[in-house]
Amino acid sequence: MSMLTTYLSWASLVLGGFLCVSGSVGLLRFPDFFTRMHAASVTDTLATGMILVGLMFQAPTWIVFGKLFMILVFVLLTGPTAGHALAKAALHSGLKPLLPGKSGKIETDANPSTGGV
Repeated sequence: MSMLTTYLSWASLVLGGFLCVSGSVGLLRFPDFFTRMHAASVTDTLATGMILVGLMFQAPTWIVFGKLFMILVFVLLTGPTAGHALAKAALHSGLKPLLPGKSGKIETDANPSTGGV
């Protein structure tokens, strides 16, 4: 493996790790379900993609490269679809997004006294 592929691999792996951490921070910092879900789905899809690209640079054989590529395609297709399905299910269950400019108290995602309903 050449020095260039080693550097590209490590850069992709580090960027993927950074995106994982930034998605976790988004889960903790954002106020409502929809913004938290957006932060998690976008950053996790990109983080997984970057980590898989970094691993593809280190793949010893073409068969390993091909398997990692198929996993990457699967993740890139299913990650955004799952995020969309979660958002649609939340809207259908009656959860309202927090809109900018609206005054009032921020409601929590789940009411502990009703068991999350």
